[in-house]
Amino acid sequence: MAVHPSVIKRHRQSLKRKARNQETRSKVRTLIKKARQAVSSQTVDSPAVDIKVVNKALGKAVSKGVINRNTASRWLSRLARAAARTAPSS
Repeated sequence: MAVHPSVIKRHRQSLKRKARNQETRSKVRTLIKKARQAVSSQTVDSPAVDIKVVNKALGKAVSKGVINRNTASRWLSRLARAAARTAPSS
């Protein structure tokens, strides 16, 4: 790495951004995992609430540029499909 002040600052910024992005990505993945567990346990109301929380978290991650818009959409779609499959038909 070069010893220019601008390079040093850029590196410092990149480390901060990396930590922030990892935290956001980790939170989203944890929420998705919890929602999948709620779907597989087939509780009555929980999957819908969990999917709503995941949708909000994915939206925030997309707006911050942590996750690509299409990736977030794909993850949410798969989760919603899984919930619809296990939901009782009425």
